[in-house]
Amino acid sequence: MLQYYSPSLTTYKRLPTREVKIGHLLIGNDNPVRIQTMTTTDTMDTEATVAQTIRCIEAGAELVRITAPSKKEAENLLNIKNELRKRGYETPLIADIHFTPNAAEIAARIIEKVRVNPGNYIDKKKFDFIEYTDLEYAAEVDRIRDRFTPLVKICKEYGTAMRIGTNHGSLSDRIMSRYGDTPIGMVESAMEFLRIARNESYHQIVLSMKSSNPQVMVQAYRLLIRKMDEEFGECYPLHLGVTEAGDGEDGRIKSAIGIGTLLEDGIGDTIRVSLTEDPEFEIPVCKDLVKRYAGAATQSKQTPEIAILNYSPFDYKRNEAFAVQNIGNKQVPVVIADLSKVEKITPADLQSIGYTYNETTDKWAIGDAAADYVFTGNQLLDFALPGTLKVIVYPAAWQLAEDKAKYFPIFQDSGFVTAEQKSDSLNFVMVDCFNDITTINDYTHLDKLANDPSVVICLSSTNKNAMQSVRRMCTEIQNRNIHNPIILITDSNAATPDEHLIHFATETGALLLDGFGDGICLGYGASAKLETAKVQGRTYLPVKDIYQFTNNTAFSILQATRTRISKTEYISCPSCGRTLFDLQETTAQIRAVTNHLKGVKIAIMGCIVNGPGEMADADFGYVGSGPGKITLYKGKEVVKKNVPSEVAVTELIQLLKDNEAWVEPTALS
Repeated sequence: MLQYYSPSLTTYKRLPTREVKIGHLLIGNDNPVRIQTMTTTDTMDTEATVAQTIRCIEAGAELVRITAPSKKEAENLLNIKNELRKRGYETPLIADIHFTPNAAEIAARIIEKVRVNPGNYIDKKKFDFIEYTDLEYAAEVDRIRDRFTPLVKICKEYGTAMRIGTNHGSLSDRIMSRYGDTPIGMVESAMEFLRIARNESYHQIVLSMKSSNPQVMVQAYRLLIRKMDEEFGECYPLHLGVTEAGDGEDGRIKSAIGIGTLLEDGIGDTIRVSLTEDPEFEIPVCKDLVKRYAGAATQSKQTPEIAILNYSPFDYKRNEAFAVQNIGNKQVPVVIADLSKVEKITPADLQSIGYTYNETTDKWAIGDAAADYVFTGNQLLDFALPGTLKVIVYPAAWQLAEDKAKYFPIFQDSGFVTAEQKSDSLNFVMVDCFNDITTINDYTHLDKLANDPSVVICLSSTNKNAMQSVRRMCTEIQNRNIHNPIILITDSNAATPDEHLIHFATETGALLLDGFGDGICLGYGASAKLETAKVQGRTYLPVKDIYQFTNNTAFSILQATRTRISKTEYISCPSCGRTLFDLQETTAQIRAVTNHLKGVKIAIMGCIVNGPGEMADADFGYVGSGPGKITLYKGKEVVKKNVPSEVAVTELIQLLKDNEAWVEPTALS
């Protein structure tokens, strides 16, 4: 039996799972984490689907999923498969099924794997609340068993694998009525189908718990593992993904937080990064995520195990901390920008971290994504600072600073304990987590600075499994009843901008999802590469603007973990053969006119499958309802049907105005 949801919370160990065969490919157990994606072409267009599948395979996809919304698409999978095999490609194919059991039963006889969504495969979703008695509920499960069992038997006969893929937004009315819109409802939705399959002695099963909210997604996977372990004494392989992650940096960051948090704990046997981009662009992101764990089990230093876990990994609750100025308590996490490598900081450098100086008016403009503190090392600034910005420096420089209300010192823990001069109001104290010390009892300085009303604790680790080391220190701080605010310091030594994004998002996001962190500071190690780079067709910032890149990343991480909202959030599906409009172009159009609406969540969905259910977390929705037709939603309520796509963006803006969610862009300048 697992103690929590992972073999270890302090080092990297893969979660043991059943081995499943998908064509020639093995997943689960000790096999590598497999990479997959999904085509966006019309499944009836054999040549286009084959061509795109080949591009994905050559990019590194080990499995390719193709939508089969009806019987005719399911039947055409045979032509697609035959053409691929004719051209020498043996990569296993997956049929994506939602509403049509007949299509699944056809596909299961043709290709290597079918994916079914228990929320809409047999159950219905009309957003009705129904009070079920236990007898009525059991009768509904029996109905599902009768309709689902034929597919299970076909899969068993043909050696076809299956993914039972729950989506947070498409839980059935029956599940919603009993469990609500919750991670445990997601788990039970999948478990009902898994129990039916096991009753038929069918075990070639992979499971997934997808959500556009990384916090919900991570909790659901953890709960599923615990449930399988308790009920069956074993776990089935897990497919990881954040659904409707979006595009660009935001989509990569949100995916890395959800997928990376689980991979850090050895969870996950196959992954897909769902971006609103061409599917082959998803593969390099998957590769960057997976390669972090090559040889991860052979870390050089052992972090001590957690004896007592004083927080629930299945429910989000922010760690309790008192306030030190604007850090801690119930205040949003702060962002600290590290400009210590800039030789001579000028007002122009602060533009990279959200502050723009106007020489004519002698005033600063402060953006929504403006850092709260700047770390300058030993450098004191020779110009007047924006009113909200404060500076962190080393103790020797702090002693020379005239304005002690703007400058604050940062100490090592041992240095703070012995220092003769300290700030009366705010001291930052760094603690290296298990870099040189492996015995928790050796951290005597913790007790000496504990609950000092001026101290903010800054945690970092250079260990290979740095996140686990910092988490272990966070739990120790909890166990010692220390309530000082905590800053998470994460440095990256990566080689590309995408790798930096993934490193920052995974290591910092994982801790934020567990409720730790009253602020973050992102930086770069000595071996980091910061040159201009083109990755997947996107030009990144040159080295002089790497601080803007880092600052934006910090705010995007906080946004994706729902701990600090600083911009509009887009929940956009990655497109597939069901999509009824150009999703990438439309997403760009909507983003261009709405990206100033801080805190508003807008869903952009290609079809009804990814419609009102999948956008459960959104305030407003833009959903394809037919060729050239759009349906607009407020929450889950239809506001306008069959709006011509040429005017749909304008109608969306009007919907935002009608609901007082619109602010003119000029009002923010």
